[in-house]
Amino acid sequence: MDQRNLILAIVLSLAILLTFQFLVVEPQRVETANQVAEQTTPTPQAGSTAPTAMAPPGASGAASSGVPGALTRAEALAASARVSISTPTLTGSIALTGGRIDDLTLLEYRETIEPESKNIVLLSPPEGEKPYFADFGWSSIAPGVTLPGADTVWQANSNVLSPGRPVTLKWDNGQGLRFERTYEIDEHYMFTVAQRVVNSSDTAVSLAPYGLISRTGTPPILGFYILHEGLLGVFDDTLQEIDYSDLKDDRQIAQQTTGGWLGITDKYWMVALVPDQEKTVDTRFLYDGSSGADKYQTDFLYEALKVPAGGAAETTSRLFAGAKVVTGLDDYRDRLGIARFDLSVDFGWFYFLTKPLFYALHYITGLVGNFGVAILILTVGVKLVFFPLANKSYASMAKMRKLQPQMVELRERFKEDKQRLNQEMAALYKKEGANPVSGCLPIVVQIPVFFALYKVMFVTIEMRHAPFFGWIQDLSAPDPTSILNGFGLLPWMVPNLGPLEIINIGVWPLAMGLSMFLQQRLNPQPPDPIQAKIFMFMPIIFTFLLAQFPAGLVVYWTWNNMLSMAQQYFIMRRVGMPVGRKAGKT
Repeated sequence: MDQRNLILAIVLSLAILLTFQFLVVEPQRVETANQVAEQTTPTPQAGSTAPTAMAPPGASGAASSGVPGALTRAEALAASARVSISTPTLTGSIALTGGRIDDLTLLEYRETIEPESKNIVLLSPPEGEKPYFADFGWSSIAPGVTLPGADTVWQANSNVLSPGRPVTLKWDNGQGLRFERTYEIDEHYMFTVAQRVVNSSDTAVSLAPYGLISRTGTPPILGFYILHEGLLGVFDDTLQEIDYSDLKDDRQIAQQTTGGWLGITDKYWMVALVPDQEKTVDTRFLYDGSSGADKYQTDFLYEALKVPAGGAAETTSRLFAGAKVVTGLDDYRDRLGIARFDLSVDFGWFYFLTKPLFYALHYITGLVGNFGVAILILTVGVKLVFFPLANKSYASMAKMRKLQPQMVELRERFKEDKQRLNQEMAALYKKEGANPVSGCLPIVVQIPVFFALYKVMFVTIEMRHAPFFGWIQDLSAPDPTSILNGFGLLPWMVPNLGPLEIINIGVWPLAMGLSMFLQQRLNPQPPDPIQAKIFMFMPIIFTFLLAQFPAGLVVYWTWNNMLSMAQQYFIMRRVGMPVGRKAGKT
Protein backbone atom coordinates (compact mmCIF):
# COMPACT_ATOMS: atom_id res chain seq x y z
CA MET A 1 0.00 0.00 0.00
CA ASP A 2 1.23 3.46 -0.84
CA GLN A 3 1.32 5.09 2.62
CA ARG A 4 1.43 8.56 1.13
CA ASN A 5 -1.83 8.02 -0.73
CA LEU A 6 -3.45 6.61 2.41
CA ILE A 7 -2.46 9.60 4.50
CA LEU A 8 -3.48 12.09 1.84
CA ALA A 9 -6.86 10.35 1.61
CA ILE A 10 -7.31 10.72 5.37
CA VAL A 11 -6.39 14.39 5.29
CA LEU A 12 -8.67 15.01 2.32
CA SER A 13 -11.55 13.31 4.15
CA LEU A 14 -10.99 15.52 7.18
CA ALA A 15 -10.89 18.61 4.99
CA ILE A 16 -14.19 17.62 3.37
CA LEU A 17 -15.72 16.96 6.79
CA LEU A 18 -14.64 20.36 8.12
CA THR A 19 -15.82 22.14 4.98
CA PHE A 20 -19.18 20.40 5.23
CA GLN A 21 -19.46 21.50 8.87
CA PHE A 22 -18.78 25.16 8.00
CA LEU A 23 -20.69 25.46 4.74
CA VAL A 24 -23.61 23.04 5.10
CA VAL A 25 -24.37 21.83 8.63
CA GLU A 26 -24.02 25.16 10.43
CA PRO A 27 -26.11 27.17 7.91
CA GLN A 28 -28.80 24.48 8.07
CA ARG A 29 -28.89 24.66 11.86
CA VAL A 30 -29.17 28.45 11.75
CA GLU A 31 -31.96 28.27 9.17
CA THR A 32 -33.84 25.69 11.23
CA ALA A 33 -33.49 27.81 14.36
CA ASN A 34 -34.88 30.83 12.51
CA GLN A 35 -37.84 28.81 11.25
CA VAL A 36 -38.56 27.50 14.72
CA ALA A 37 -38.39 30.99 16.18
CA GLU A 38 -40.99 32.14 13.68
CA GLN A 39 -43.28 29.18 14.34
CA THR A 40 -42.97 28.71 18.09
CA THR A 41 -46.16 30.70 18.75
CA PRO A 42 -48.36 30.66 15.65
CA THR A 43 -50.30 33.91 15.21
CA PRO A 44 -53.80 33.22 13.85
CA GLN A 45 -55.59 35.66 11.63
CA ALA A 46 -58.52 37.57 13.08
CA GLY A 47 -61.62 35.43 13.16
CA SER A 48 -59.69 32.30 12.19
CA THR A 49 -61.14 28.93 13.13
CA ALA A 50 -58.32 26.91 11.62
CA PRO A 51 -58.20 23.38 13.05
CA THR A 52 -55.09 22.28 14.90
CA ALA A 53 -55.28 18.83 13.35
CA MET A 54 -56.16 17.75 9.87
CA ALA A 55 -59.21 15.63 9.16
CA PRO A 56 -59.09 12.19 10.79
CA PRO A 57 -58.66 9.28 8.37
CA GLY A 58 -61.77 8.26 6.52
CA ALA A 59 -63.79 11.28 7.61
CA SER A 60 -64.51 14.85 6.69
CA GLY A 61 -64.04 17.65 9.18
CA ALA A 62 -61.32 18.31 11.68
CA ALA A 63 -60.10 16.10 14.47
CA SER A 64 -60.10 19.07 16.80
CA SER A 65 -60.96 22.71 16.55
CA GLY A 66 -59.54 25.84 18.05
CA VAL A 67 -56.94 28.47 17.34
CA PRO A 68 -53.37 27.31 18.10
CA GLY A 69 -51.52 29.71 20.34
CA ALA A 70 -54.69 31.60 21.31
CA LEU A 71 -54.21 30.60 24.96
CA THR A 72 -51.25 29.91 27.18
CA ARG A 73 -50.68 26.26 28.00
CA ALA A 74 -52.11 26.75 31.50
CA GLU A 75 -55.21 28.50 30.14
CA ALA A 76 -55.76 25.80 27.54
CA LEU A 77 -55.52 23.08 30.19
CA ALA A 78 -58.04 24.90 32.39
CA ALA A 79 -60.56 25.27 29.55
CA SER A 80 -61.76 21.67 29.83
CA ALA A 81 -62.55 19.26 32.64
CA ARG A 82 -59.83 16.64 32.81
CA VAL A 83 -58.85 13.19 34.01
CA SER A 84 -55.45 13.29 35.71
CA ILE A 85 -52.63 10.98 34.62
CA SER A 86 -50.33 9.86 37.42
CA THR A 87 -47.53 7.29 37.03
CA PRO A 88 -43.96 7.03 38.37
CA THR A 89 -42.70 8.47 35.05
CA LEU A 90 -45.52 10.68 33.75
CA THR A 91 -47.88 13.37 34.91
CA GLY A 92 -50.56 15.00 32.82
CA SER A 93 -54.22 14.72 31.91
CA ILE A 94 -56.85 13.72 29.36
CA ALA A 95 -59.26 16.40 28.17
CA LEU A 96 -62.90 15.35 28.62
CA THR A 97 -63.77 17.77 25.82
CA GLY A 98 -62.61 15.77 22.84
CA GLY A 99 -61.21 12.88 24.89
CA ARG A 100 -57.67 13.71 23.73
CA ILE A 101 -54.37 12.86 25.41
CA ASP A 102 -52.93 16.36 25.19
CA ASP A 103 -51.04 16.96 28.42
CA LEU A 104 -47.93 14.96 29.33
CA THR A 105 -44.80 15.84 31.28
CA LEU A 106 -41.84 13.48 31.83
CA LEU A 107 -40.98 13.27 35.52
CA GLU A 108 -37.54 11.66 35.15
CA TYR A 109 -36.06 14.10 32.62
CA ARG A 110 -35.28 17.81 32.82
CA GLU A 111 -34.30 20.37 30.21
CA THR A 112 -30.76 20.83 31.59
CA ILE A 113 -28.48 19.18 34.13
CA GLU A 114 -29.50 21.77 36.73
CA PRO A 115 -31.63 20.01 39.38
CA GLU A 116 -34.15 22.86 39.44
CA SER A 117 -34.65 23.07 35.67
CA LYS A 118 -38.09 22.32 34.22
CA ASN A 119 -39.23 18.81 33.44
CA ILE A 120 -39.61 17.91 29.77
CA VAL A 121 -43.10 18.77 28.50
CA LEU A 122 -44.04 16.31 25.77
CA LEU A 123 -47.70 16.92 24.86
CA SER A 124 -49.75 20.12 24.90
CA PRO A 125 -53.41 20.97 24.09
CA PRO A 126 -54.45 22.23 20.64
CA GLU A 127 -55.62 25.70 21.74
CA GLY A 128 -52.37 26.46 23.59
CA GLU A 129 -48.72 26.92 22.71
CA LYS A 130 -46.98 24.27 20.56
CA PRO A 131 -49.99 21.90 20.12
CA TYR A 132 -48.98 18.25 20.23
CA PHE A 133 -51.51 15.56 21.09
CA ALA A 134 -52.95 12.13 20.35
CA ASP A 135 -56.57 11.37 19.54
CA PHE A 136 -58.68 8.29 18.84
CA GLY A 137 -62.13 7.92 17.35
CA TRP A 138 -64.44 6.47 14.71
CA SER A 139 -65.05 7.29 11.06
CA SER A 140 -68.09 6.53 8.92
CA ILE A 141 -68.67 6.92 5.20
CA ALA A 142 -72.42 6.71 5.68
CA PRO A 143 -74.13 10.10 6.03
CA GLY A 144 -76.25 11.01 9.02
CA VAL A 145 -74.24 9.15 11.69
CA THR A 146 -73.28 11.46 14.55
CA LEU A 147 -69.81 10.56 15.83
CA PRO A 148 -67.76 11.87 18.76
CA GLY A 149 -65.46 14.70 17.70
CA ALA A 150 -63.28 17.52 18.93
CA ASP A 151 -66.09 19.24 20.87
CA THR A 152 -67.68 16.12 22.35
CA VAL A 153 -67.89 16.22 26.15
CA TRP A 154 -67.28 12.75 27.56
CA GLN A 155 -68.28 11.39 30.94
CA ALA A 156 -65.57 9.62 32.96
CA ASN A 157 -65.96 6.94 35.62
CA SER A 158 -62.85 8.13 37.48
CA ASN A 159 -60.82 11.30 37.94
CA VAL A 160 -57.39 9.63 37.85
CA LEU A 161 -55.69 7.33 35.35
CA SER A 162 -52.80 5.40 36.89
CA PRO A 163 -51.21 1.94 36.58
CA GLY A 164 -53.81 -0.66 37.49
CA ARG A 165 -56.59 1.97 37.50
CA PRO A 166 -58.11 2.32 34.01
CA VAL A 167 -60.53 5.10 33.11
CA THR A 168 -63.56 4.69 30.84
CA LEU A 169 -65.05 7.62 28.95
CA LYS A 170 -68.65 7.36 27.68
CA TRP A 171 -70.79 9.37 25.26
CA ASP A 172 -74.21 8.75 23.74
CA ASN A 173 -75.00 10.27 20.35
CA GLY A 174 -78.76 10.27 20.99
CA GLN A 175 -79.33 8.08 17.90
CA GLY A 176 -78.91 4.69 19.52
CA LEU A 177 -75.09 4.59 19.53
CA ARG A 178 -73.12 4.63 22.79
CA PHE A 179 -69.36 5.15 22.50
CA GLU A 180 -66.92 4.00 25.16
CA ARG A 181 -63.21 4.63 25.31
CA THR A 182 -61.14 2.91 28.02
CA TYR A 183 -57.62 4.16 28.76
CA GLU A 184 -55.04 2.07 30.59
CA ILE A 185 -51.42 2.96 31.31
CA ASP A 186 -48.41 1.05 32.59
CA GLU A 187 -45.69 2.32 34.89
CA HIS A 188 -43.68 3.71 32.01
CA TYR A 189 -44.93 5.21 28.72
CA MET A 190 -47.44 2.86 27.09
CA PHE A 191 -51.16 3.61 26.90
CA THR A 192 -53.70 0.95 25.92
CA VAL A 193 -56.82 2.39 24.29
CA ALA A 194 -59.90 0.18 23.89
CA GLN A 195 -62.67 1.71 21.76
CA ARG A 196 -66.15 0.19 21.95
CA VAL A 197 -69.45 1.13 20.34
CA VAL A 198 -72.82 -0.31 21.41
CA ASN A 199 -75.65 -0.14 18.90
CA SER A 200 -79.09 -0.08 20.56
CA SER A 201 -80.83 1.14 17.41
CA ASP A 202 -82.69 -1.05 14.93
CA THR A 203 -80.22 -0.35 12.11
CA ALA A 204 -76.74 -1.78 11.57
CA VAL A 205 -73.88 0.68 11.07
CA SER A 206 -70.36 0.34 9.73
CA LEU A 207 -67.67 2.28 11.58
CA ALA A 208 -63.89 2.34 11.20
CA PRO A 209 -61.74 3.11 14.25
CA TYR A 210 -58.71 5.36 13.89
CA GLY A 211 -55.86 6.90 15.86
CA LEU A 212 -53.85 10.02 15.13
CA ILE A 213 -51.00 12.18 16.38
CA SER A 214 -50.97 15.89 15.56
CA ARG A 215 -48.06 18.29 16.00
CA THR A 216 -48.10 22.01 15.19
CA GLY A 217 -44.82 23.79 14.46
CA THR A 218 -41.53 22.38 13.23
CA PRO A 219 -39.44 21.57 16.31
CA PRO A 220 -35.75 22.47 16.53
CA ILE A 221 -33.59 19.64 15.20
CA LEU A 222 -29.84 19.06 15.22
CA GLY A 223 -29.74 18.44 11.48
CA PHE A 224 -27.09 15.69 11.72
CA TYR A 225 -26.99 13.06 9.00
CA ILE A 226 -26.49 10.27 11.51
CA LEU A 227 -29.62 11.13 13.52
CA HIS A 228 -33.21 11.02 12.31
CA GLU A 229 -35.68 13.47 13.82
CA GLY A 230 -39.12 13.62 12.28
CA LEU A 231 -41.77 11.11 11.26
CA LEU A 232 -41.10 7.40 11.18
CA GLY A 233 -42.68 3.99 11.35
CA VAL A 234 -42.33 0.30 10.67
CA PHE A 235 -44.53 -0.97 7.84
CA ASP A 236 -44.60 -4.68 7.02
CA ASP A 237 -41.40 -5.10 9.02
CA THR A 238 -39.56 -2.29 7.19
CA LEU A 239 -38.44 0.94 8.84
CA GLN A 240 -39.36 4.16 7.05
CA GLU A 241 -37.96 7.55 8.13
CA ILE A 242 -39.39 10.82 6.79
CA ASP A 243 -37.85 14.24 7.42
CA TYR A 244 -40.05 17.24 8.13
CA SER A 245 -38.75 18.93 4.99
CA ASP A 246 -39.54 15.91 2.83
CA LEU A 247 -43.11 15.72 4.11
CA LYS A 248 -43.53 19.43 3.36
CA ASP A 249 -42.72 18.64 -0.25
CA ASP A 250 -44.82 15.48 -0.53
CA ARG A 251 -47.78 16.69 1.59
CA GLN A 252 -49.02 13.13 2.08
CA ILE A 253 -47.40 9.71 2.23
CA ALA A 254 -49.76 6.74 2.55
CA GLN A 255 -49.15 3.03 2.90
CA GLN A 256 -50.93 -0.08 4.13
CA THR A 257 -49.41 -2.42 6.68
CA THR A 258 -50.11 -5.42 8.85
CA GLY A 259 -48.31 -4.99 12.14
CA GLY A 260 -45.81 -2.24 12.90
CA TRP A 261 -46.22 1.27 14.26
CA LEU A 262 -45.84 4.94 13.28
CA GLY A 263 -45.24 8.26 14.98
CA ILE A 264 -43.12 11.36 15.45
CA THR A 265 -39.71 11.25 17.08
CA ASP A 266 -37.30 13.72 18.59
CA LYS A 267 -33.76 12.79 19.55
CA TYR A 268 -34.73 11.38 22.92
CA TRP A 269 -38.57 11.40 22.97
CA MET A 270 -41.24 9.83 20.79
CA VAL A 271 -45.01 9.67 20.41
CA ALA A 272 -46.10 6.63 18.41
CA LEU A 273 -49.32 4.87 17.47
CA VAL A 274 -49.38 1.08 17.73
CA PRO A 275 -52.38 -0.52 16.01
CA ASP A 276 -53.43 -4.12 16.57
CA GLN A 277 -50.48 -6.12 15.24
CA GLU A 278 -52.75 -8.75 13.66
CA LYS A 279 -54.91 -6.35 11.64
CA THR A 280 -54.31 -4.52 8.38
CA VAL A 281 -54.50 -0.73 8.62
CA ASP A 282 -54.15 2.21 6.24
CA THR A 283 -51.58 4.72 7.47
CA ARG A 284 -50.73 8.29 6.48
CA PHE A 285 -48.15 10.98 7.10
CA LEU A 286 -49.67 14.41 6.43
CA TYR A 287 -48.52 18.04 6.24
CA ASP A 288 -50.58 21.22 6.07
CA GLY A 289 -49.33 24.80 6.19
CA SER A 290 -52.45 26.60 5.02
CA SER A 291 -53.20 28.20 8.40
CA GLY A 292 -49.80 29.87 8.62
CA ALA A 293 -48.25 27.24 10.87
CA ASP A 294 -46.66 23.92 9.96
CA LYS A 295 -48.91 21.03 10.97
CA TYR A 296 -47.83 17.42 10.88
CA GLN A 297 -50.09 14.43 11.40
CA THR A 298 -49.63 10.71 11.41
CA ASP A 299 -52.62 8.39 11.62
CA PHE A 300 -53.98 4.91 10.99
CA LEU A 301 -57.42 3.64 9.99
CA TYR A 302 -58.74 0.12 10.57
CA GLU A 303 -61.09 -1.61 8.17
CA ALA A 304 -64.72 -0.78 8.88
CA LEU A 305 -66.46 -2.91 11.54
CA LYS A 306 -70.10 -3.79 11.08
CA VAL A 307 -72.04 -3.09 14.26
CA PRO A 308 -75.34 -4.96 14.03
CA ALA A 309 -78.54 -3.68 15.57
CA GLY A 310 -78.50 -4.64 19.23
CA GLY A 311 -74.81 -5.57 18.98
CA ALA A 312 -71.41 -4.04 19.72
CA ALA A 313 -67.93 -3.77 18.25
CA GLU A 314 -64.58 -3.15 19.88
CA THR A 315 -60.95 -2.63 18.93
CA THR A 316 -57.78 -2.10 20.94
CA SER A 317 -54.76 0.04 20.04
CA ARG A 318 -51.80 1.45 21.90
CA LEU A 319 -50.01 4.76 22.21
CA PHE A 320 -46.38 5.21 23.27
CA ALA A 321 -45.55 8.67 24.60
CA GLY A 322 -42.29 9.14 26.44
CA ALA A 323 -38.55 8.67 26.55
CA LYS A 324 -36.81 6.26 24.16
CA VAL A 325 -35.21 4.08 26.82
CA VAL A 326 -33.57 1.21 24.94
CA THR A 327 -34.35 -1.50 27.48
CA GLY A 328 -37.97 -0.36 27.69
CA LEU A 329 -38.41 -0.34 23.92
CA ASP A 330 -36.94 -3.83 23.70
CA ASP A 331 -39.33 -4.98 26.41
CA TYR A 332 -42.35 -3.60 24.53
CA ARG A 333 -41.11 -5.21 21.32
CA ASP A 334 -40.80 -8.63 22.94
CA ARG A 335 -43.65 -8.60 25.47
CA LEU A 336 -46.29 -6.88 23.33
CA GLY A 337 -45.07 -8.18 19.98
CA ILE A 338 -44.58 -4.71 18.45
CA ALA A 339 -42.58 -5.27 15.28
CA ARG A 340 -39.09 -3.75 15.42
CA PHE A 341 -40.09 -1.17 18.02
CA ASP A 342 -36.45 -0.79 19.11
CA LEU A 343 -35.64 0.83 15.73
CA SER A 344 -37.12 4.07 17.07
CA VAL A 345 -33.62 4.59 18.47
CA ASP A 346 -31.46 5.48 15.48
CA PHE A 347 -28.66 2.91 15.85
CA GLY A 348 -27.94 3.21 12.12
CA TRP A 349 -26.21 0.89 9.68
CA PHE A 350 -23.96 -0.62 12.34
CA TYR A 351 -26.98 -1.81 14.36
CA PHE A 352 -25.44 -5.28 14.68
CA LEU A 353 -22.47 -3.68 16.45
CA THR A 354 -24.01 -0.62 18.08
CA LYS A 355 -26.73 -2.48 19.97
CA PRO A 356 -24.35 -5.00 21.61
CA LEU A 357 -21.98 -2.15 22.54
CA PHE A 358 -24.85 -0.33 24.19
CA TYR A 359 -25.84 -3.37 26.21
CA ALA A 360 -22.23 -3.96 27.20
CA LEU A 361 -22.00 -0.37 28.46
CA HIS A 362 -25.39 -0.67 30.13
CA TYR A 363 -24.37 -3.86 31.94
CA ILE A 364 -21.03 -2.47 33.10
CA THR A 365 -22.69 0.76 34.23
CA GLY A 366 -25.06 -1.32 36.37
CA LEU A 367 -22.02 -2.81 38.09
CA VAL A 368 -19.89 0.31 38.58
CA GLY A 369 -22.58 3.00 38.69
CA ASN A 370 -20.86 5.40 36.28
CA PHE A 371 -21.25 5.47 32.50
CA GLY A 372 -17.83 7.10 32.04
CA VAL A 373 -16.10 4.38 34.04
CA ALA A 374 -18.03 1.82 31.99
CA ILE A 375 -16.55 3.39 28.84
CA LEU A 376 -13.03 2.95 30.26
CA ILE A 377 -13.68 -0.68 31.15
CA LEU A 378 -15.25 -1.43 27.77
CA THR A 379 -12.24 0.09 26.02
CA VAL A 380 -9.97 -2.32 27.89
CA GLY A 381 -12.21 -5.16 26.73
CA VAL A 382 -12.03 -4.00 23.10
CA LYS A 383 -8.24 -3.82 23.37
CA LEU A 384 -8.10 -7.38 24.69
CA VAL A 385 -10.29 -8.61 21.82
CA PHE A 386 -8.05 -6.94 19.23
CA PHE A 387 -4.79 -7.83 20.97
CA PRO A 388 -3.98 -10.85 18.73
CA LEU A 389 -4.48 -8.69 15.64
CA ALA A 390 -2.35 -5.90 17.08
CA ASN A 391 0.35 -8.40 18.01
CA LYS A 392 0.43 -9.74 14.46
CA SER A 393 0.43 -6.20 13.06
CA TYR A 394 3.42 -5.02 15.10
CA ALA A 395 5.32 -8.22 14.31
CA SER A 396 4.76 -7.47 10.62
CA MET A 397 5.91 -3.90 11.22
CA ALA A 398 9.10 -5.28 12.73
CA LYS A 399 9.74 -7.23 9.53
CA MET A 400 9.09 -4.14 7.48
CA ARG A 401 11.54 -2.20 9.64
CA LYS A 402 14.27 -4.77 9.01
CA LEU A 403 13.64 -4.49 5.28
CA GLN A 404 14.03 -0.72 5.38
CA PRO A 405 17.65 -0.65 4.07
CA GLN A 406 16.76 -2.90 1.12
CA MET A 407 13.67 -0.80 0.36
CA VAL A 408 15.77 2.38 0.34
CA GLU A 409 18.22 0.72 -2.02
CA LEU A 410 15.43 -0.33 -4.38
CA ARG A 411 14.04 3.21 -4.42
CA GLU A 412 17.43 4.56 -5.40
CA ARG A 413 17.95 1.95 -8.14
CA PHE A 414 14.52 2.30 -9.73
CA LYS A 415 13.57 5.87 -8.89
CA GLU A 416 12.94 6.57 -12.58
CA ASP A 417 10.89 3.42 -13.18
CA LYS A 418 7.89 3.30 -10.85
CA GLN A 419 6.44 0.14 -12.37
CA ARG A 420 9.69 -1.81 -11.93
CA LEU A 421 10.02 -0.43 -8.39
CA ASN A 422 6.58 -1.73 -7.46
CA GLN A 423 7.39 -5.14 -8.92
CA GLU A 424 10.67 -5.38 -7.00
CA MET A 425 9.00 -4.23 -3.78
CA ALA A 426 6.29 -6.87 -4.16
CA ALA A 427 8.87 -9.55 -4.78
CA LEU A 428 10.79 -8.46 -1.64
CA TYR A 429 7.64 -8.57 0.50
CA LYS A 430 6.79 -12.04 -0.79
CA LYS A 431 10.28 -13.37 -0.21
CA GLU A 432 10.51 -12.11 3.37
CA GLY A 433 6.84 -12.81 4.27
CA ALA A 434 6.12 -9.16 5.07
CA ASN A 435 2.79 -7.42 4.59
CA PRO A 436 2.82 -3.61 4.32
CA VAL A 437 -0.97 -3.45 4.80
CA SER A 438 -1.02 -5.23 8.16
CA GLY A 439 0.20 -2.15 10.01
CA CYS A 440 -3.05 -0.41 9.12
CA LEU A 441 -5.32 -3.24 10.21
CA PRO A 442 -5.64 -2.34 13.93
CA ILE A 443 -6.83 1.13 12.93
CA VAL A 444 -9.14 -0.08 10.15
CA VAL A 445 -10.93 -2.72 12.22
CA GLN A 446 -11.50 -0.27 15.08
CA ILE A 447 -13.19 2.35 12.86
CA PRO A 448 -16.60 0.55 13.00
CA VAL A 449 -16.20 0.16 16.77
CA PHE A 450 -15.43 3.85 17.12
CA PHE A 451 -18.40 4.86 14.98
CA ALA A 452 -20.74 2.47 16.80
CA LEU A 453 -19.64 3.83 20.17
CA TYR A 454 -20.16 7.35 18.85
CA LYS A 455 -23.72 6.41 17.88
CA VAL A 456 -24.38 4.97 21.33
CA MET A 457 -23.21 8.16 23.01
CA PHE A 458 -25.02 10.42 20.56
CA VAL A 459 -28.45 8.83 20.23
CA THR A 460 -29.23 6.94 23.46
CA ILE A 461 -31.03 8.70 26.27
CA GLU A 462 -29.06 6.66 28.79
CA MET A 463 -26.05 8.86 27.95
CA ARG A 464 -28.04 12.08 28.32
CA HIS A 465 -26.92 14.03 31.39
CA ALA A 466 -24.80 11.05 32.51
CA PRO A 467 -21.97 12.41 34.72
CA PHE A 468 -18.34 11.33 34.75
CA PHE A 469 -15.95 13.08 37.13
CA GLY A 470 -15.00 16.69 37.76
CA TRP A 471 -16.42 19.15 35.28
CA ILE A 472 -17.87 16.48 32.96
CA GLN A 473 -21.48 16.27 34.13
CA ASP A 474 -22.96 15.25 30.76
CA LEU A 475 -21.09 12.67 28.71
CA SER A 476 -23.40 13.24 25.74
CA ALA A 477 -22.38 16.92 25.44
CA PRO A 478 -19.00 18.42 24.45
CA ASP A 479 -16.43 19.23 27.13
CA PRO A 480 -17.83 22.46 28.70
CA THR A 481 -14.40 23.96 29.38
CA SER A 482 -12.66 26.12 26.80
CA ILE A 483 -9.24 27.50 26.09
CA LEU A 484 -10.98 30.85 25.46
CA ASN A 485 -11.78 31.35 29.16
CA GLY A 486 -8.76 29.63 30.65
CA PHE A 487 -10.74 26.42 31.19
CA GLY A 488 -13.03 28.21 33.61
CA LEU A 489 -10.32 30.11 35.49
CA LEU A 490 -11.06 33.46 33.82
CA PRO A 491 -14.16 35.46 34.87
CA TRP A 492 -16.21 35.21 31.67
CA MET A 493 -18.42 32.69 29.94
CA VAL A 494 -17.38 30.67 26.92
CA PRO A 495 -18.40 32.77 23.89
CA ASN A 496 -20.83 31.43 21.30
CA LEU A 497 -18.87 31.59 18.06
CA GLY A 498 -21.41 30.06 15.67
CA PRO A 499 -19.59 28.38 12.76
CA LEU A 500 -16.25 29.07 14.50
CA GLU A 501 -17.37 27.08 17.54
CA ILE A 502 -14.79 24.49 16.56
CA ILE A 503 -12.02 26.57 18.20
CA ASN A 504 -13.66 26.20 21.62
CA ILE A 505 -11.33 23.45 22.83
CA GLY A 506 -11.71 21.92 26.28
CA VAL A 507 -9.40 20.00 28.57
CA TRP A 508 -10.31 16.51 27.38
CA PRO A 509 -9.84 17.29 23.66
CA LEU A 510 -6.41 18.72 24.48
CA ALA A 511 -5.59 15.58 26.47
CA MET A 512 -6.68 13.49 23.50
CA GLY A 513 -4.45 15.49 21.15
CA LEU A 514 -1.49 15.16 23.52
CA SER A 515 -2.01 11.40 23.85
CA MET A 516 -2.13 11.09 20.06
CA PHE A 517 1.10 13.07 19.75
CA LEU A 518 2.85 10.90 22.35
CA GLN A 519 1.63 7.77 20.62
CA GLN A 520 3.25 8.98 17.41
CA ARG A 521 6.54 9.43 19.26
CA LEU A 522 6.65 5.67 19.80
CA ASN A 523 7.04 5.23 16.07
CA PRO A 524 10.00 6.31 13.95
CA GLN A 525 9.57 9.32 11.75
CA PRO A 526 8.52 8.44 8.17
CA PRO A 527 11.41 8.79 5.73
CA ASP A 528 9.24 10.93 3.44
CA PRO A 529 9.29 14.55 4.75
CA ILE A 530 5.76 15.18 3.42
CA GLN A 531 4.46 12.20 5.37
CA ALA A 532 6.33 13.38 8.46
CA LYS A 533 4.68 16.80 8.30
CA ILE A 534 1.24 15.30 7.79
CA PHE A 535 1.70 13.02 10.79
CA MET A 536 2.85 15.99 12.85
CA PHE A 537 -0.38 17.88 12.13
CA MET A 538 -2.72 14.94 12.65
CA PRO A 539 -3.01 15.37 16.46
CA ILE A 540 -3.78 19.07 15.98
CA ILE A 541 -6.47 18.35 13.38
CA PHE A 542 -8.11 15.70 15.55
CA THR A 543 -7.97 17.97 18.61
CA PHE A 544 -10.04 20.61 16.83
CA LEU A 545 -12.31 18.02 15.24
CA LEU A 546 -13.17 16.15 18.44
CA ALA A 547 -13.63 19.33 20.49
CA GLN A 548 -17.30 19.38 19.43
CA PHE A 549 -17.88 15.65 19.90
CA PRO A 550 -19.59 14.22 23.01
CA ALA A 551 -17.21 14.26 25.96
CA GLY A 552 -17.73 10.52 26.43
CA LEU A 553 -16.28 9.85 23.00
CA VAL A 554 -13.25 12.05 23.68
CA VAL A 555 -12.70 10.24 26.98
CA TYR A 556 -12.85 6.96 25.06
CA TRP A 557 -10.35 8.10 22.42
CA THR A 558 -7.90 9.48 25.00
CA TRP A 559 -8.04 6.34 27.10
CA ASN A 560 -7.75 4.21 23.95
CA ASN A 561 -4.60 6.11 22.94
CA MET A 562 -3.06 5.54 26.36
CA LEU A 563 -3.83 1.83 26.23
CA SER A 564 -2.50 1.66 22.67
CA MET A 565 0.80 3.21 23.78
CA ALA A 566 1.19 0.66 26.57
CA GLN A 567 0.22 -2.18 24.23
CA GLN A 568 2.51 -0.98 21.47
CA TYR A 569 5.46 -0.58 23.82
CA PHE A 570 4.92 -4.08 25.24
CA ILE A 571 4.59 -5.80 21.85
CA MET A 572 7.45 -3.94 20.20
CA ARG A 573 9.82 -4.77 23.03
CA ARG A 574 8.72 -8.39 22.99
CA VAL A 575 9.46 -8.79 19.25
CA GLY A 576 12.77 -6.98 19.64
CA MET A 577 11.66 -3.93 17.73
CA PRO A 578 13.26 -0.55 18.61
CA VAL A 579 10.79 1.93 20.12
CA GLY A 580 10.45 5.61 19.27
CA ARG A 581 13.42 7.55 17.99
CA LYS A 582 15.64 4.52 18.53
CA ALA A 583 13.78 2.87 15.70
CA GLY A 584 15.18 5.39 13.28
CA LYS A 585 18.64 3.93 13.84
CA THR A 586 17.67 0.51 12.53
